[in-house]
Amino acid sequence: MTDTWRAGAPGILRLPSGRLVRGRGLRHPLPPGARPQYGVYLLGGRPPETDWESCWLRWPDFRLPADRARAREVLAGAWERAGTERVEFACGGGRGRTGTALACLAVLDGVPAAEAVTFVRRHYDRRAVETPWQKRYVRAFGRG
Repeated sequence: MTDTWRAGAPGILRLPSGRLVRGRGLRHPLPPGARPQYGVYLLGGRPPETDWESCWLRWPDFRLPADRARAREVLAGAWERAGTERVEFACGGGRGRTGTALACLAVLDGVPAAEAVTFVRRHYDRRAVETPWQKRYVRAFGRG
């Protein structure tokens, strides 16, 4: 891993492979320190412009991605990039949609789907993944 996040910095989740990703809420100020090199923004409407490469995944608040096939593709690509780049995931508050996306990344990284929400709550935010359907989405994500 060459140019990734600093372990222990705010919002940083270490996946079992050692990949580091950042989750954050867009309603909060950008954390100090290094900026993302790639961002995945999980919002119902177009995200604000950034100085780094980014991807918008249409995902309304408290819901699921509008296009699940595209969501899988975007998450898998971001997981790959996280091996060598600073990748962040963000929604409005940084918990529901962001936590769900991080749990899906954990599944891609080898965490059993049935344990991924617990993993993210333990290592990122104890209130991550806010709705029952988000939890079911993570479990189904493990089945491909």
